[in-house]
Amino acid sequence: MTRLLALAAALALTVQGAAAQSILRDAETEALLHDMAVPLITAAGLDPKNVSVVLINDPSVNAFVAGGQVVYIHSGLINEATSANEVQGVIAHELGHIIGGHVINDSGAKEATGISLVSLLLAAAAAAAGAGDAAMGVLAAGQQAAMGKYLSFSRSQEATADAAGAQYLSKAGITGKGSIAFFKKLENMEFRYGRKAGEETFFRTHPVSSDRIATLTDAYEKDPAWNLPPDRRIEERFQRAKAKLFGYLALPADTLRVYPPTMSGTAARYARAYAFHKEGFFDKSMTEADALLAQAPNDPYFLELKGQVLLETGRPREALAPLRRATELTNYQPLIATMFGHALIATEDKDNFAEAERVLKAAVARDRENPFAWYQLGTVYAAKGDLPRAKLASAEQQALSGRMPQALSSAEAAQAELPRGTPDWLRAQDIAFQARAAVERGRKKR
Repeated sequence: MTRLLALAAALALTVQGAAAQSILRDAETEALLHDMAVPLITAAGLDPKNVSVVLINDPSVNAFVAGGQVVYIHSGLINEATSANEVQGVIAHELGHIIGGHVINDSGAKEATGISLVSLLLAAAAAAAGAGDAAMGVLAAGQQAAMGKYLSFSRSQEATADAAGAQYLSKAGITGKGSIAFFKKLENMEFRYGRKAGEETFFRTHPVSSDRIATLTDAYEKDPAWNLPPDRRIEERFQRAKAKLFGYLALPADTLRVYPPTMSGTAARYARAYAFHKEGFFDKSMTEADALLAQAPNDPYFLELKGQVLLETGRPREALAPLRRATELTNYQPLIATMFGHALIATEDKDNFAEAERVLKAAVARDRENPFAWYQLGTVYAAKGDLPRAKLASAEQQALSGRMPQALSSAEAAQAELPRGTPDWLRAQDIAFQARAAVERGRKKR
């Protein structure tokens, strides 16, 4: 996992802006979420190639859709979930919103950006407990009718998504026990935020959780999948990814409290490896990484971990072997390949640059929306004197990072020097058009 907000960090986890939030990218976690979601996506009648599950760096317990075929899940939800089955219940629910076309565009919710599974529910509970300053402000502004219309609309959508999610779980042969368990967590959170038992309120944006639980339990218990055991391998992978995420995001002290040295399992070692790395304890971090590799020498993500620790502690030459092997084992998974390319460049050995170029080209060919990969590829082009393509790579990186004036300048400079009509020249032209339009929109808003 890479350091957030630092382009120079390696890309096990990388960050890019997304609606004022940060997207967390990790090869292992993305593969897991994909495998967890595919049966549900297929059950919903969608093409898995067109649906993404994206992890957001946000400690709140939430998930949402915001148009298109993308399910956004907060890191806080992963941390709160006890099992992969619980997260699958959330994904199924959000797919229900996608199929139902439930993107918020109602006049009573202009500030909303997407259907939220949890945040609106908690806001309603806070309002019911007397902490709803924002809700009171809406009333004071004479917006009660609009708010009522929106809340009724939202409740209907939530009920529809619940029913659809139950159907997708059933069709996929996945038990709904996790879904029920997660809704019970939400109910506990409602009480924690101050809603009194049995209290009804105008501001309730979702159906009462106890009602949802009762309705869903009745449906799930009659389903043939109810007593089917969860996928053991998926569950093992989930516990690994959850620990990895916690070790990366939490304070090291908190990580060592949750995963103390007395725990010797894979998840605990994974979490501690990141905690020790963040604290600068190289030897301890390497001890955990080596212990993981002793159990599974060809696990690409354990190799990635070791390579990352070595790279980020100034040992790029030592990082090459584990990162090269991880890249090969994952068939050039773009995030891992980018880290390997970065390590090759960080050796400052010109003999490594040809391999770095090849690896990084493979990475961007499979994932063009990776600004750090483009940054590294531009470095290689500049080192070999290919300035037009270095400028094009900079334009790619700047556009993905939202720096449109710079992207426009770089794209125009690249276009002026590249052979006219070639694929690279056409790509520079496309970026220039995109960036120019964005710059013009920005000017009109001023």
